Amino acid sequence: MLATISPDGRPRLVPMVFAVTAADTEDGNVVLYSALDEKPKSVPDPRALARVRDVLARPRVSVLVDRWDEDWSRLAWLRLDGVAALLEPTGTAAAEHGVAVGLLRDRYPQYATHTLEKRPVMRIEIERVVGWGLEP
Repeated sequence: MLATISPDGRPRLVPMVFAVTAADTEDGNVVLYSALDEKPKSVPDPRALARVRDVLARPRVSVLVDRWDEDWSRLAWLRLDGVAALLEPTGTAAAEHGVAVGLLRDRYPQYATHTLEKRPVMRIEIERVVGWGLEP
Protein backbone atom coordinates (compact mmCIF):
# COMPACT_ATOMS: atom_id res chain seq x y z
CA MET A 1 0.00 0.00 0.00
CA LEU A 2 1.40 3.39 -1.02
CA ALA A 3 0.58 6.38 1.20
CA THR A 4 0.92 9.89 -0.20
CA ILE A 5 -0.36 13.21 1.17
CA SER A 6 -3.20 14.96 -0.67
CA PRO A 7 -3.33 18.77 -1.05
CA ASP A 8 -5.66 19.06 1.98
CA GLY A 9 -3.16 17.15 4.15
CA ARG A 10 -5.05 13.87 4.27
CA PRO A 11 -3.23 10.61 3.65
CA ARG A 12 -4.08 8.99 0.31
CA LEU A 13 -3.69 5.18 0.24
CA VAL A 14 -3.34 3.25 -3.00
CA PRO A 15 -2.61 -0.46 -3.46
CA MET A 16 0.58 -1.02 -5.40
CA VAL A 17 2.91 -3.67 -6.72
CA PHE A 18 6.64 -3.04 -6.83
CA ALA A 19 10.09 -4.35 -7.58
CA VAL A 20 13.11 -3.74 -5.36
CA THR A 21 16.73 -2.97 -6.14
CA ALA A 22 19.64 -3.81 -3.91
CA ALA A 23 21.10 -0.91 -1.94
CA ASP A 24 22.59 0.92 -4.89
CA THR A 25 22.17 4.64 -4.24
CA GLU A 26 24.97 6.92 -3.07
CA ASP A 27 23.58 6.63 0.47
CA GLY A 28 23.24 2.85 0.22
CA ASN A 29 19.43 3.07 0.25
CA VAL A 30 17.12 0.52 -1.32
CA VAL A 31 14.91 1.73 -4.18
CA LEU A 32 11.40 0.50 -5.03
CA TYR A 33 9.88 0.88 -8.48
CA SER A 34 6.17 0.78 -9.18
CA ALA A 35 4.67 0.85 -12.66
CA LEU A 36 1.94 3.26 -13.68
CA ASP A 37 0.60 0.46 -15.82
CA GLU A 38 -2.27 0.01 -18.25
CA LYS A 39 -4.80 -1.40 -15.80
CA PRO A 40 -7.97 0.78 -15.84
CA LYS A 41 -7.43 4.13 -14.10
CA SER A 42 -9.61 7.13 -13.29
CA VAL A 43 -7.74 9.22 -15.91
CA PRO A 44 -6.09 8.18 -19.19
CA ASP A 45 -2.78 10.00 -18.57
CA PRO A 46 -0.86 8.38 -15.68
CA ARG A 47 0.76 11.75 -14.91
CA ALA A 48 -2.71 13.06 -13.95
CA LEU A 49 -3.27 10.39 -11.28
CA ALA A 50 -3.80 11.80 -7.80
CA ARG A 51 -0.89 9.82 -6.34
CA VAL A 52 1.44 11.20 -9.03
CA ARG A 53 0.27 14.77 -8.40
CA ASP A 54 0.79 14.18 -4.67
CA VAL A 55 4.34 12.89 -5.17
CA LEU A 56 5.31 15.76 -7.46
CA ALA A 57 4.09 18.29 -4.86
CA ARG A 58 5.04 16.39 -1.68
CA PRO A 59 7.54 13.59 -2.39
CA ARG A 60 7.65 12.03 1.10
CA VAL A 61 5.73 8.73 1.06
CA SER A 62 5.29 5.51 2.99
CA VAL A 63 4.82 1.99 1.69
CA LEU A 64 3.17 -0.61 3.93
CA VAL A 65 3.77 -4.30 3.26
CA ASP A 66 2.00 -6.84 5.41
CA ARG A 67 1.85 -10.59 5.79
CA TRP A 68 -1.46 -12.11 6.85
CA ASP A 69 -1.82 -15.61 8.21
CA GLU A 70 -4.60 -17.42 10.07
CA ASP A 71 -1.84 -18.31 12.56
CA TRP A 72 -1.44 -14.94 14.25
CA SER A 73 2.07 -15.83 15.40
CA ARG A 74 3.06 -15.40 11.69
CA LEU A 75 1.56 -11.92 11.25
CA ALA A 76 4.08 -9.28 10.16
CA TRP A 77 4.30 -5.82 8.67
CA LEU A 78 6.96 -3.52 7.29
CA ARG A 79 6.66 0.24 6.78
CA LEU A 80 9.09 1.82 4.35
CA ASP A 81 9.40 5.61 4.51
CA GLY A 82 11.06 7.36 1.62
CA VAL A 83 11.15 9.95 -1.11
CA ALA A 84 9.28 9.34 -4.35
CA ALA A 85 9.88 10.69 -7.84
CA LEU A 86 8.55 10.05 -11.31
CA LEU A 87 10.92 8.40 -13.79
CA GLU A 88 10.17 9.29 -17.38
CA PRO A 89 11.11 6.89 -20.20
CA THR A 90 13.18 9.58 -21.95
CA GLY A 91 15.84 12.08 -20.98
CA THR A 92 18.24 11.75 -18.07
CA ALA A 93 16.18 9.05 -16.32
CA ALA A 94 15.89 6.78 -19.38
CA ALA A 95 18.59 4.30 -18.30
CA GLU A 96 17.18 3.88 -14.77
CA HIS A 97 13.67 3.68 -16.24
CA GLY A 98 14.83 0.77 -18.41
CA VAL A 99 16.25 -1.03 -15.37
CA ALA A 100 12.98 -0.45 -13.48
CA VAL A 101 10.89 -1.85 -16.34
CA GLY A 102 13.13 -4.94 -16.48
CA LEU A 103 12.78 -5.54 -12.73
CA LEU A 104 9.01 -5.11 -12.85
CA ARG A 105 8.62 -7.48 -15.80
CA ASP A 106 10.86 -10.06 -14.12
CA ARG A 107 8.67 -10.01 -11.02
CA TYR A 108 5.24 -9.72 -12.69
CA PRO A 109 4.70 -11.79 -15.86
CA GLN A 110 1.45 -9.87 -16.38
CA TYR A 111 3.53 -6.88 -17.48
CA ALA A 112 4.72 -8.71 -20.61
CA THR A 113 1.76 -7.27 -22.51
CA HIS A 114 1.94 -3.74 -21.03
CA THR A 115 3.92 -0.99 -22.77
CA LEU A 116 5.78 0.02 -19.61
CA GLU A 117 8.70 1.35 -21.65
CA LYS A 118 6.43 4.22 -22.82
CA ARG A 119 4.94 5.09 -19.42
CA PRO A 120 6.44 6.78 -16.35
CA VAL A 121 7.50 4.67 -13.37
CA MET A 122 7.28 5.65 -9.70
CA ARG A 123 10.69 5.55 -7.96
CA ILE A 124 10.83 5.44 -4.15
CA GLU A 125 14.16 5.71 -2.38
CA ILE A 126 13.76 4.16 1.07
CA GLU A 127 15.20 6.15 3.96
CA ARG A 128 13.68 4.41 7.00
CA VAL A 129 12.33 0.94 7.72
CA VAL A 130 10.09 -0.01 10.67
CA GLY A 131 8.53 -3.42 11.15
CA TRP A 132 7.02 -5.98 13.45
CA GLY A 133 6.79 -9.74 13.52
CA LEU A 134 9.53 -10.43 11.02
CA GLU A 135 12.00 -13.25 11.49
CA PRO A 136 15.63 -12.12 11.85
